[in-house]
Amino acid sequence: MVKMTEGAPSEEEVIPVVEEPIEELAVPPAVVTPESANLRETVVLINRVTKVVKGGKRFSFSSLVVVGDGQGRVGVALGKAKEVQAAIQKASARAKKNMIQFPLVQETIPHEVIGTFGSGKVWMKPAAPGSGVIAGGGVRAVVEMAGVKNILTKSLGSSNPFNMVYATIEALKLLKTKEEILKLRGKS
Repeated sequence: MVKMTEGAPSEEEVIPVVEEPIEELAVPPAVVTPESANLRETVVLINRVTKVVKGGKRFSFSSLVVVGDGQGRVGVALGKAKEVQAAIQKASARAKKNMIQFPLVQETIPHEVIGTFGSGKVWMKPAAPGSGVIAGGGVRAVVEMAGVKNILTKSLGSSNPFNMVYATIEALKLLKTKEEILKLRGKS
């Protein structure tokens, strides 16, 4: 046990204090790359999933999110979590990691294309300026986030939003510019 003495401490007990400026803790700024600075996102679907267990039911959520920059880059991902907001955040982060780039020609796609994913099939055709986006559901979300202003689309297969969105991404992956096709044929 330490005994406390009253009064001022003697000079032997005084510890000199050195006056030095305290360095501020440097907190790095949030990482904002030029690519991620202007990304927009939209939630296509939120799905509640129920798991029946011994004590009752457990709910979780899955969300399908589309992220795009409006200049020919777009990404899609699925996020799952116990809370809706967490599922959306997970999907958004994954979509930003898995972005694809495709060519845009005068705010439309360069040629007609059909994309397939599972039983979903999406037909896409370039449209004249002023036509607008003629698409439904998940296909509209993908092409709008990608920056396509004039396009004609039709869902030929499943109406499942997951398959339609991923079929749209597959179709966009197949797009090539006129120069790329000529190069492949050796007629540059």
